[in-house]
Amino acid sequence: MNEMVEDALKRKKEAWLEELKKKGKLIDPKEDHRIAWRTMQNRTRREILAFVVGGKSIEEIKERFNLGDAEVKLHLDMLENALYVESVKKGDEIYYYPTPRGEEYLENVEKREEKGS
Repeated sequence: MNEMVEDALKRKKEAWLEELKKKGKLIDPKEDHRIAWRTMQNRTRREILAFVVGGKSIEEIKERFNLGDAEVKLHLDMLENALYVESVKKGDEIYYYPTPRGEEYLENVEKREEKGS
């Protein structure tokens, strides 16, 4: 990755972390790790995280994973609570996108899988 892209990603992550601090969403590191670990143990949530790259609506997620309303809400709430995805309202639709944490998770998992780890 070139230096300009790395700097832009670093600034994006720093801005995201600042916003979380302002909203009071950053919690105790041990608790944060426990929540993140529990969330990402589930294969469906890992697949949803990869699927929402570029933004996906709840309906698109439900259709892709054959989930009902309660199931999709559970998975998305857990991903959002663990700070892996964020929701953005566009008109009457809500779209989900990976956060910088979610992007890093995907990048690290992909790198690990490419190396065969």
